[in-house]
Amino acid sequence: MTCPYFAAFVFSPADLVTGPLFGFTTPRALGKAVVRNRIRRRVREAVRLERHAFGTNWMIVFNPRRSCLEASFEDIRREVARVASRCK
Repeated sequence: MTCPYFAAFVFSPADLVTGPLFGFTTPRALGKAVVRNRIRRRVREAVRLERHAFGTNWMIVFNPRRSCLEASFEDIRREVARVASRCK
């Protein structure tokens, strides 16, 4: 799944019942470590706040884009909620 702020790679293994698992990648092309960490923290916090909306048998990896740095936090959270709505 894609949006202007990140790409989400979604996988639903049949034997996963412990709850949703999340991963975060930030390629070096996004900038130096400080910039990559800031982007990762913003996306991770949005996922933490929307974690309840995800189903229990999903593995999701978020790959942020550079536009995530300039986006408002509410926009990022809204896009994470959109991914969650498709992962029920």
